[in-house]
Amino acid sequence: MKIRVGIVGYGNIGKGIEQVIKQNPDIELAAVFTRRTPENLKINTQGVPVYSLDKAESMTDKIDVMILCGGSSKDLPEQTPKLAALFNTVDSFDTHAKIPEYLEQVNKAAVNKTAVISVGWDPGLFSMMRMFTGAVLPDGSTYTFWGHGLSQGHSEAIRRVDGIKARKSDGLKLAAQYTVPNKQAMERVRNGENPELSVRDKHLRDCYVVPEDSADLERIEREIKNMPDYFEPYDTRVSFISVEEFEANHTKMPHGGFVFRSGSTGENKHIIEFALKLESNPEFTASIMLAYARAAVRMSGEGNFGAKTVFDVPLSYLSPTDRAILIKELL
Repeated sequence: MKIRVGIVGYGNIGKGIEQVIKQNPDIELAAVFTRRTPENLKINTQGVPVYSLDKAESMTDKIDVMILCGGSSKDLPEQTPKLAALFNTVDSFDTHAKIPEYLEQVNKAAVNKTAVISVGWDPGLFSMMRMFTGAVLPDGSTYTFWGHGLSQGHSEAIRRVDGIKARKSDGLKLAAQYTVPNKQAMERVRNGENPELSVRDKHLRDCYVVPEDSADLERIEREIKNMPDYFEPYDTRVSFISVEEFEANHTKMPHGGFVFRSGSTGENKHIIEFALKLESNPEFTASIMLAYARAAVRMSGEGNFGAKTVFDVPLSYLSPTDRAILIKELL
């Protein structure tokens, strides 16, 4: 029997979920939930119903797991606790500094359900690599570099600022943020120098914004640069551009990054490097979320309820392949 998935929010990640479900024969898309007018939302999968989000509570018998695709700054803190009380859930909450309190909030709600939070590649896969490599090389330092690429979470945060022009066709605010790694800092890590690097030493936040005609540009730039957690700790560059330039150069969503662990065992030095190069950030993130949706349903079936992170999910639960076959073929 297939796992029935509900998508909450039909933005970039929601569309990515819809796309990669086609590659997972054990999963089917049961419904899409939106805060927009359902009749006006056209999705790509024929025959799948679209409902208003406030109808979700009446569909607990039709959905095995909800995948929440909203933004971390406003949507998920409100939506996840409500839905985790009713459904198994997976989300991609990515405000690293607030994950502990978010986990506690969701855990209180998920009394009889399984809610896997902060799923993606960072937080997510990169978190696992930081934990794993630190356990393997306890005497050492971990370094994470993101980019060069478009950050969905940071771009969404920019779009919350007043005075940014919206695209007429779909209402999307025209703003994008690229994370740019410092190549010199990366090479120092690769060379085994174990440098002490601040967040400002490692990355630049590069923002491109289409302002409304009467917008206060100085205010927009100030609000972006002083946004806690997202931009305030970094060197941030804000460029104001035209609609035409945005549509020509800033509509694709590549990304990637690196996790390094530089350590030693006695007199011998070791470096572990894990790298991602992604042509579509949302589709790759969606692929990870689907794997954890499968795991959430399995854990829930065992009565393993509450809020979980990627550290708490057995690796074999991510795969549609039987554990015995995984051991035989991959171990």
